[in-house]
Amino acid sequence: MLTRLSHATAYVLDQDAALAFYTDKLGFEVRSDVSMGEAFEGAGAGFRWLTVGPPKQPDVEIILSDVGMGRDEETAEQFRALVAKGAFGIGVLETDDCQRTYDELSAKGVTFLSPPAERPYGIEAVLRDDSGNWFSVTERREV
Repeated sequence: MLTRLSHATAYVLDQDAALAFYTDKLGFEVRSDVSMGEAFEGAGAGFRWLTVGPPKQPDVEIILSDVGMGRDEETAEQFRALVAKGAFGIGVLETDDCQRTYDELSAKGVTFLSPPAERPYGIEAVLRDDSGNWFSVTERREV
């Protein structure tokens, strides 16, 4: 029986740059940063298992996966272009104050695709990471 989601993947263009973005700008913690070696199950040279997560949610990890890992070069280039274009929404990051979070992250240089706005489910802003992936930043409406 499935019990919970533990990991989600954000495909990134540069793992070091993504690590800096997620830790320095979003305030996430490093959960794993392990080199799996050159011969790891066909994943490609220098496979790196890199995960981060929100400090108050230690059981959740976002895998910062290099777009080329485990892909042939042609597919990796196609994937790279889609990520850079902003074709992927990764998920929802909850906040207790969307406007304050928007102001704080904007001051740190985080790019937002939309400012805080009223939605049927609460207040939402949409941010973009340094690779092009986007997240909804949502303050849930009290029911």
